[in-house]
Amino acid sequence: MPRLLIVSNRLPVTVKAEDGAVSVAPSTGGLATGMSGPHERLGGLWIGWPGDLTGLSADGRAEVERRLAELRLAPVALSPEEVARYYEGYSNGVLWPLFHYSVARLPQEVRDFDVYEAVNARFADAVAAHHRPGDLVWIHDYQLMLVPRLLRERIPDARIGFFLHIPFPSSEIFRVLPQRERILEGLLGADLVGFHTATYLRHFASSVLRLLGAASEVDRIPWGEREVRLGVFPMGIDAAQLAELAETPEVRAVAHAHRVPGEQLLVGVDRLDYSKGIPRRLLAFEAMLRAHPELRERVRLVQVAVPSRENVEAYREYRDEVDALVGRIHGEFATPAWSPIHYLYRGLSQAEIVALYRAADAVLVTPLRDGMNLVAKEFVASRPDGDGVLVLSELAGAAAELAEALLVNPYDVQQTAAAFHRALTLPEEERRTRMAALRQRVFGYDVHAWTRAFLARLERVGTPGEALALSPPQAVRSLVERARAAPRLALLLDYDGTLVPFAPTPELAAPDGALLDLLRRLAARPRTQVDVVSGRTRGTLQRWLGALPVGLHAEHGFWSRAPGGEWQGAEVPAVAWREPVLAVLREFAERTPGSVVEEKTVGVAWHYRTADPEYAAAQAKELTLDLRTLLANVPVEILPGDKVIEVRPQGIHKGRAVTAAIGRAGPEALVVALGDDRTDEDLFAALPPGSAAVHVGPGPSRAPLRIADFRAARALLADIADAR
Repeated sequence: MPRLLIVSNRLPVTVKAEDGAVSVAPSTGGLATGMSGPHERLGGLWIGWPGDLTGLSADGRAEVERRLAELRLAPVALSPEEVARYYEGYSNGVLWPLFHYSVARLPQEVRDFDVYEAVNARFADAVAAHHRPGDLVWIHDYQLMLVPRLLRERIPDARIGFFLHIPFPSSEIFRVLPQRERILEGLLGADLVGFHTATYLRHFASSVLRLLGAASEVDRIPWGEREVRLGVFPMGIDAAQLAELAETPEVRAVAHAHRVPGEQLLVGVDRLDYSKGIPRRLLAFEAMLRAHPELRERVRLVQVAVPSRENVEAYREYRDEVDALVGRIHGEFATPAWSPIHYLYRGLSQAEIVALYRAADAVLVTPLRDGMNLVAKEFVASRPDGDGVLVLSELAGAAAELAEALLVNPYDVQQTAAAFHRALTLPEEERRTRMAALRQRVFGYDVHAWTRAFLARLERVGTPGEALALSPPQAVRSLVERARAAPRLALLLDYDGTLVPFAPTPELAAPDGALLDLLRRLAARPRTQVDVVSGRTRGTLQRWLGALPVGLHAEHGFWSRAPGGEWQGAEVPAVAWREPVLAVLREFAERTPGSVVEEKTVGVAWHYRTADPEYAAAQAKELTLDLRTLLANVPVEILPGDKVIEVRPQGIHKGRAVTAAIGRAGPEALVVALGDDRTDEDLFAALPPGSAAVHVGPGPSRAPLRIADFRAARALLADIADAR
């Protein structure tokens, strides 16, 4: 088994200094629990911030470092200012509200990204310093979203996994972030990016498509020379440990003490964070008491609110709001013998929380947005009696798994109030049926299964695939030297995506001055012949490149023109299918704003580069199916390309240009072809033995050489042109 390097914002320990003595104690929590097994079994390191050690003496810090080393924990030192700006400022002041859909809580001016980036670089440096060949690296959560790319720059062949523990918002929310592209590029440095739910995965893929232009293919995103895998891994809990704790005599006794004869008990356990929806939960409880006066003095809500980020103004204001609501409800409904809400603003031990779970008639988990929310699963695991009801927000990640809970929209106070009442009045048989199904799922996919699933997938992903890797610089240099030394050289060059970047619409891809100059220099080179082979119409190629001394091949070789010569075309085949196909393409253009239809001599194409990416991609799939049905048994080809679908007669392809080019250059010429998409594979397939094929950009190809993009293609051609 490979060694595992775990990377998180905090180390899984709490460092304390009391009476001159230093203690390092394990922390509780889902991540610390879930990763402890792999950390021990795989003999790796856990890298993270140990907490504020500035108050310790030099001897105290040395003692902490010694104890951390014994536990295989590698500290990343952060100054108080860095913590204030990287953690409180950017991570929790910008990313946290945005990813939880609280856009109104964003500061007027987004600051501290520079410190966020610097701290992420510090973490990447720490991982690189400890990394050994073959290690697995697992990076956790929103505080470290730049680390995958930064580590990839330092160790290109590292196997890197990233897991996001909070929601990934919809692309319409995410695009608000000023540093949106930087964050996405950071995450795409990983080999595997994991999410709690398929919805979060879909939102991430949508953001990558809309902001970076990279389309996902089921569970992967081609990115540069790599494929980034995406996965859904809903985090679990240590269900067996909680079930064992729930059965201890101490917990059972405390749970029994919580029960008051004739009174039902509702329980909420939350960190005091605005994403948890506590005020709306209190309003729903208030609405239930108003709608069902018979429940007064017969039901009590125990709300545990664990203090959180008390030095942040927004959290202090949120606490004041909760305090005011609790006071108002008490003022309206409390009696000398009964308080409707038992409000605890403090943390409780795990045993105390499990006792509350055991005592509860229902547990209320109603966040406004939550990545997973493990409280829901903890409650289920803590009920070995098989009773109790879970009321769960449909906007929590846990709702994707725990369908037997009573699901609510936390923004609908009246519906939530009705769900609270239903939870209190649900028949015992239905309660037990729901709980049995919930327990089966919580115990079947616990935190240990979550860890195993992610690491197994990361191991399978491995290092970047050779098929998509860029050719090493020496291989490209070898081709340049070979081309320079050839007695005659024939260059066959695709246009869009190879010599120029893709443009929003076809007519905006006209050649720039630098490209025109490059083609002239190539054509002027002794014993060198240049041919541009494109899917463009002959009119477009003539207008853009007709003045150059190069061969031109339009519409994938249907039309050809020698330098300075006249256009020659193949025999026009019977195209009875053309008008029906054009009618279909025009219909799709009408219903897909931003898309256009291009008519050629024999072929037709539907371009959707400027349309809404997701909608257009779905329309493209539907169009392809419609065309395949319409054109069954018709001798045509349907070619999906980069934001284009083209229909052309069979036999009309770029391979036709090879014969014409070699006929002019002579059989002794070295033929070098560059192309970037599916249509260029026909060109590569037609090359004679001994030729060189170069694929430009990502995507599968038969070409033995691969370069990054049109810039790399121009650089390669410039190296050839400048040699005499």
